[in-house]
Amino acid sequence: MALVGFIGLGIMGHPMAGHLIAAGHDLHVSASSAAAADFIARGASAHASSAEIARAAEIVILMVPDTPQVEQVLFGETGVAEGLGAGKLVIDMSSISPLATRDFAARIEALGSAYVDAPVSGGEVGARAATLTIMAGGSADAFARARPLFEAMGRNITHVGAVGAGQTAKVANQIIVALNIAAVGEALLFAAKAGADPARVREALLGGFASSRVLEVHGERMLKRTFDPGFRIDLHHKDLALALGSADQLGLPLPQTAFCQQLLNSARGNDEGRLDHSAIVKQIERLAGHSLAEA
Repeated sequence: MALVGFIGLGIMGHPMAGHLIAAGHDLHVSASSAAAADFIARGASAHASSAEIARAAEIVILMVPDTPQVEQVLFGETGVAEGLGAGKLVIDMSSISPLATRDFAARIEALGSAYVDAPVSGGEVGARAATLTIMAGGSADAFARARPLFEAMGRNITHVGAVGAGQTAKVANQIIVALNIAAVGEALLFAAKAGADPARVREALLGGFASSRVLEVHGERMLKRTFDPGFRIDLHHKDLALALGSADQLGLPLPQTAFCQQLLNSARGNDEGRLDHSAIVKQIERLAGHSLAEA
């Protein structure tokens, strides 16, 4: 069993860290976290800073919202980097910039520690069920060391390639998910406006080639108007910004991704950024002047 520091005990990180404790790992967390008391009661050790967590742990996992937060946790005052040394491993499971990831890894490796980027897909449901998809970038040795921890938190675990490859895979995932949510929203709204029962239409489509996890889970959310996150629109907006920014650097057109980003911008403009990303349908409803709630 490993000595594991876990920083970022939010919607996703809380259950992920819980699975590590359940698997028998010795967990180290921040005393300032709102969830600290829960983990201390389950046997975790609490520390005053990220640097102290890194000193106490062999492996440090990060699960925070965005690139600036990762940089602050790693390299800010009393950050993780201050507690690192030879033989330690940093695993960033946040979803951040692939380019920044390569820079962070180089700085951590200069301290004698290894680095793996391992963003996840599956949302809160997958985090709670330990069925996350985990996309990892890093050396083969670092991935092998991280894999037992991944197996406690996820099911579909892939070593994609070198550092940064995991983040690249996650950006690709978020493009597909956003486009799929928009497609499901348009399809169900079309069915409702045309006079069909969208719930029955969804049921029929689940048995055909149009079936998808998004149609199954988020289609139901759209119909039942259950938009509590889940995965927040603000975070998906951030991920598509990473996609479009990287595509701009590559000279790559992503027209459908850009359209979905505008739907997310609309949601944020309507103060709906904290809703689940299935609420993309609400933006399509506004454009149509018709709502699935009327079906």
